[in-house]
Amino acid sequence: MIYVEDNLIMISALQHMVFCPRQCALIHVEQMWTESGRTVEGSLMHERVHEQDRESRGDLRIERGVPLRSLRLGLIGKSDVIEFHKIGEGLWRPFPVEYKLGKPKVDNCDKVQLCAQAMCLEEMLDIEVPGGSIFYGRTRRRLDVEFDSPLRRETEEAAAITHALIESGITPKPVYGKRCKSCSLVDECLPKTLQKKRSVKTYLARVMGES
Repeated sequence: MIYVEDNLIMISALQHMVFCPRQCALIHVEQMWTESGRTVEGSLMHERVHEQDRESRGDLRIERGVPLRSLRLGLIGKSDVIEFHKIGEGLWRPFPVEYKLGKPKVDNCDKVQLCAQAMCLEEMLDIEVPGGSIFYGRTRRRLDVEFDSPLRRETEEAAAITHALIESGITPKPVYGKRCKSCSLVDECLPKTLQKKRSVKTYLARVMGES
């Protein structure tokens, strides 16, 4: 399937989907967003990265804020940093670097976002992008990511599922978990309250059915 320009979704939506489908819908369907200390700090970090000038030294070129697009996956966005490593005369291999405020996640949400950037670059430049890195502000270290077959499949599936969710216009019910503590939308989502209400409703329906 090839998507048209009007149906492209943000690359970041894949990260939200893998982290939590409800968060993805709240942001990309209901257009809900709440600024917190963490989100503001994260936005400032990205702005600082994008404001730096491009660099070129020897066999390395560094570009910031590169526009990205994939009509095959239906994605659009902008990179934090793309390092171009010289691999031959007039030939440069892109190496995407994504900046995150916190620390490495237990799931692949950040890796999927980075892999999606790489797959956009591959489609745009017709060159293989085998790896990239995520820089985490809390640890002040890079996490190297290999774009292997399992991660590519997960990224393609995430793109398809995210498109379907946004097109449906339906926000999934909340499921409370440890991830909720780090979500900036936890006060709007109310996962504990809404899940409890749903549990009571289910219990009453079961009791009434048995009687």
